[in-house]
Amino acid sequence: MTGERASRRWDVVVVGGGLAGLACARDLCARGLRVRLLEAGDRVGGRMRTDRVEGCVVDRGFQVFNTAYPQVRAHLPLRELRLRAFTPGFLVHDGGRRLRFADPTRAPRQAWRGVAGGLAGPRDLAALAALTGFDALAPAALVRRPHDTSTRRALTAAGFSTGFVERFFRPFLSGVFLEEDLATSSRFFHLVWRSMARGTICLPESGVGAVPESLASALPPGTVALESPVVALTDEGVLDGEGRTVPARAVVVATDAAAAARLEPGLTVPPHRTVTTYYHLAARSPLREPTLLTDTRRRFTNSVVLSEAHAGYAPRGYALIATSVLGDDSEGREGATRTALAECYGAETADWDLLTVRTVPGALPAMEPGLPLSRRARVAAGRYVCGDHRATGSVQGALASGARAAREVAADLG
Repeated sequence: MTGERASRRWDVVVVGGGLAGLACARDLCARGLRVRLLEAGDRVGGRMRTDRVEGCVVDRGFQVFNTAYPQVRAHLPLRELRLRAFTPGFLVHDGGRRLRFADPTRAPRQAWRGVAGGLAGPRDLAALAALTGFDALAPAALVRRPHDTSTRRALTAAGFSTGFVERFFRPFLSGVFLEEDLATSSRFFHLVWRSMARGTICLPESGVGAVPESLASALPPGTVALESPVVALTDEGVLDGEGRTVPARAVVVATDAAAAARLEPGLTVPPHRTVTTYYHLAARSPLREPTLLTDTRRRFTNSVVLSEAHAGYAPRGYALIATSVLGDDSEGREGATRTALAECYGAETADWDLLTVRTVPGALPAMEPGLPLSRRARVAAGRYVCGDHRATGSVQGALASGARAAREVAADLG
């Protein structure tokens, strides 16, 4: 950062170039404010970034992108992302067989095949159609209104059998919530289920990192400064990594929760979930469709052949498989996961090459019952905090938190 840039007084300094910080900066710039966004890394995106590894497109942990999020539609040009869709529904490996789940409101014939295969009974299918129909069609305010409890209790109250919850909801939602007990807020579950029923699960052609890159490209030139860590907040603005003050009328901290708490002592840091993703490269695709595969024994949360969504994710003639497990990588875990994949895919996995391993600490905040769907960004005069840890832990939550911070800053600055 040049001395001239460091000494200039900005209306707002945004600390952190993840989705929340980028959305906040975008909305503030649209209001005519002079904004400087300081990102410690060499690229924007935070946890949402993409690397090239031996000719493969590798995201920092398996992520998906849902087109139904309201903030996604408000902030992003979807056509420019060249989205590649996954097959609607998913596969469940249960006792030596693979059963296909299909949304009964979209594909009733396929859903009834699940009944014939033993995945669900008529009662479960009826409850699923009622739940999905309500969450998809009711106003969002009504979906958020019910008394908050755990997802497990909400599913029981909705009429689902214990067996269906264990075979269907538990293995699938463990990959969404990054926890296995269905202890996550039912209010958050309903919003997630709503987005799945209304939208399409997909990935940008060049990886999920294209999402923050798209947001950054829409900012005025000179807004973003990369490799510009902030070490402290001051009365005048922020102190950068070289000990210089970057003055501003307001500061928005848009980092992860731990970094935000270091900059703003006293800030509550919610517990977070960790996830590890194994990326394997195979000479043959074990599944000729881009469909999520789950396991009722919960040896992994989900697996998908990414190159079936877009051949460009892997070198020509190879298949790229992403498989996620809860928690950290540990000795022997990849081998045990590979063995489980051989059973679930019905394919030989011994010759798969382990391309890379991505562990994401703090991948998602724990969202227990009583979770506020959004929090005020203003924490002190001229200081604001946003991020997925201040809202629902999702792309929608991060973007909404950034947008809320921008509204509060603009109102305070007049």
